[in-house]
Amino acid sequence: MFRRSDDKITTKQAAVFLTNTVLGAGILTLPRGVTEKVQTPDAWLSVLLGGCIVILVVWLMVKLSQQFPENTVYQYSRRIVGTIPGGFLSVLLIIYFLIIAGFEIRVLAEVTMFFLLEGTPIWAIVIPFIWVGSYLVFGGINPIARLYQIVLPISLFFLLLCFVFSLRIFEIDHLRPVLSEGILPVIKGLKSTILVFSGCEVVMTLVAFLQYPEKALKAMVVGISIPLILYFLTVVMVIGGLSMDSTVTSTWPTINLMRSFEIPGFLFERLEFPLLVIWMMQMFCNFCSFFFNASLGVSQVFGLKYRYAIFGLIPIIFISTMTPVRMMEVFSLGDAIGYMGIVIFVLVPVLLSIVFIIRKKGMKQNV
Repeated sequence: MFRRSDDKITTKQAAVFLTNTVLGAGILTLPRGVTEKVQTPDAWLSVLLGGCIVILVVWLMVKLSQQFPENTVYQYSRRIVGTIPGGFLSVLLIIYFLIIAGFEIRVLAEVTMFFLLEGTPIWAIVIPFIWVGSYLVFGGINPIARLYQIVLPISLFFLLLCFVFSLRIFEIDHLRPVLSEGILPVIKGLKSTILVFSGCEVVMTLVAFLQYPEKALKAMVVGISIPLILYFLTVVMVIGGLSMDSTVTSTWPTINLMRSFEIPGFLFERLEFPLLVIWMMQMFCNFCSFFFNASLGVSQVFGLKYRYAIFGLIPIIFISTMTPVRMMEVFSLGDAIGYMGIVIFVLVPVLLSIVFIIRKKGMKQNV
């Protein structure tokens, strides 16, 4: 089982860890996904509303996890609902993390193959990333958090730089009129928005690794707010730069936005390739977070050594990555993950919180 007394992370590292977990392929796909559902320029409102809902979900997860110091959800779920139901919920969570890990590495491979390594077999791109990710995950949460502290500032700087340059083609009229068809289209877009926040369930394991668990809420709210702001900016800039119609018909609208302008005399006249390279690092971080959480879960639920859990999961992640055949199947898998996220939220933090409150009240009455 995975137990290392020195494997603690600071509050800042926890915030960065959560940001890197949530901030991934959504930057490339969210503008199209949410605009397709909303069918009005109000997609940015769906992102804001969905982000607020996710912050409430994170609050619930933190409060539940703080009741069981130094215990992950895989451990305290069995204490709340019993060994078998708790084990069942943990296995569901592990499967969920494995599917998202496979999805992230598949999107990474698809983007790499489409823009950078055309004609390369997809397995030849996937396998090296999985192996390098395994090496990182093997060291536990501390090396992962330290890598994230290096990658995140680079990603943020370059993404914001791209948005600043894209202001040259930005048209505020593309975002008008606001709420022309009421609030209903905005609500329809919530599913796509919540999908990009899939994986925030790692909060229920992160709190156990914090040096100061009492600061967990602050760390997690900061950690989820950074991707919320970036997703909001991405949707605004892409729709404002490309218009709603072009956003819906584009497979990778954020990349197309970067292709829409040139910067003469700058180090890179076109920004899509530097953005792709940097965002591949971000998606790799995304993948490692889910791989780590799945390995930790297998280790704690089945009592295996952590490294054996990692080696055991490598072929499963590869199969999960290669299962979708066509690009549309990859996008369909992304939609399915959004639904799974809602089911997992109802089954794990909500159910566990209700049972925990009922049992706590029952114990007080017996006293």
